[in-house]
Amino acid sequence: MDPNLQELLDKQAISEVLARYARTLDWLDDAGQASCYWPDAEIDYGFFKGTAADFLPVVMDIERQSARRWHMLGGQIIRFHGPTTASCECYGIFAGARHQEDGTLAGNLYGGRYLDEFEKRANENGGGEWRIAKRLYVVDWSHPLPDQPGFTPNPAFPLPTLEIAESGHPLYREL
Repeated sequence: MDPNLQELLDKQAISEVLARYARTLDWLDDAGQASCYWPDAEIDYGFFKGTAADFLPVVMDIERQSARRWHMLGGQIIRFHGPTTASCECYGIFAGARHQEDGTLAGNLYGGRYLDEFEKRANENGGGEWRIAKRLYVVDWSHPLPDQPGFTPNPAFPLPTLEIAESGHPLYREL
């Protein structure tokens, strides 16, 4: 295959891992989240340093404590070091909300960056698969988000809302 075409395909595969990472956190998809990392990946989020296998239950428990969560990653820059290794830096925005004592929802908006190392390893189908092999997450800023919308649509502006409190939400689709 033309090396330029292979690089484009690999960049797309890495970008899809990052999109899956955000989506599976928001929908509380444990298996989907695990598919973003190699189990032996080195993870450093400050509050946690260890392997991805040990990190996944921790991060999913944190996400389940939020009444609402929303992750968006973008602006990826990917540099290949060879056919099976790449570095990636991307920006991330995360918002989370929890139920307050008065019944309202409030939380924080965070901005940061993911400094990742990716590896393409053989998968069970005999092909190659890109996943995160090392991650450092850095928080750059945060901002409070008081008085968030509840889960009942506002009659004046009735946009639907989702309450994803556990895995297996009926609107979740495997993509």
